[in-house]
Amino acid sequence: MSLNVAVLLGRLCADPELRQTPNGVSVTTFTLAVDRSYTPKGKEKQTDFISVVAWRGTADFCAKYFTKGQLIAVQGSIQTRKYTDRDGNKRTAFEVVADNVHFAEPKRDGQQASNNNPYHAAEKAPDVSADNGDFEEIPSFDDLPFD
Repeated sequence: MSLNVAVLLGRLCADPELRQTPNGVSVTTFTLAVDRSYTPKGKEKQTDFISVVAWRGTADFCAKYFTKGQLIAVQGSIQTRKYTDRDGNKRTAFEVVADNVHFAEPKRDGQQASNNNPYHAAEKAPDVSADNGDFEEIPSFDDLPFD
């Protein structure tokens, strides 16, 4: 028996971009900035930047409705894949494969979120009073300090 479930709540670092595989399957990848739940005393809050990939209808949904800076909830599983970088070094990429993606805050344009909106997953947004600031996207896994 095995269990591989990942649940994330974070802000998009960039707009998801929809692509198609050669067979016409929709896919999008994006990075979520997820604050760590524990901050050591006297230290600044730390944020992890987690790669997410969505396929088919979930990819279409993400590309159509989500934008940079938006708070979203992702449920899926962790997947690894091995590859060789440009310099011939063997690398391992870790990413979350999204099964479900939901809005986690009301609309930003000042309108109250509609309770009968089928795409709105949270009736009340969580307290996100922290500074939303700009996020920096990690361009590739080639620059990460581990194999």
